[in-house]
Amino acid sequence: MRTRARALGHPIHPMLVVFPLGLFTTAVIFDLVFLLGDNETFSQVGFWNITAGVIGAILAALAGVVDWTGIPARTRAKSVGLLHGGLNSAALVLFVIAWIVRLDRSGHAPPVAVFVLQVVALVVASGAAWFGGELVGRLGVGVDEDAGVDAPSSLSAGGSRFGRPRART
Repeated sequence: MRTRARALGHPIHPMLVVFPLGLFTTAVIFDLVFLLGDNETFSQVGFWNITAGVIGAILAALAGVVDWTGIPARTRAKSVGLLHGGLNSAALVLFVIAWIVRLDRSGHAPPVAVFVLQVVALVVASGAAWFGGELVGRLGVGVDEDAGVDAPSSLSAGGSRFGRPRART
């Protein structure tokens, strides 16, 4: 099932989700380093990673909602997509809470409770990512109808693969 939000033949949502996931994961790592060593640089980097991650998550969510509206009603994919989006929304809210708490703190340092909240948010986001994989890998959402091991390039106008004519059998 092709997704609605596409660029150059590819779904946009999967292109965008890697940024917030990577930024949130990196923020948790930098915050752990800060808590273990008390070097304010690490808490600052963690804070700004969360800032960029929140922006990226909002953009990814917008593309995801557009795609979700194209999934047929009363299908397993629609339910899994709703769970995927709901878990991602919950993770985003948790990271926003962590970000707000850190706004006025010296060096944007996370208290231990906020760090734990971020770890919980990361676990929730990981579960959401698994459901996203279920949507694509098992339910075929976002997979082009002509997909296959010898499919033509998404940039071709039907028939070429890496610039060569596609062999017909």
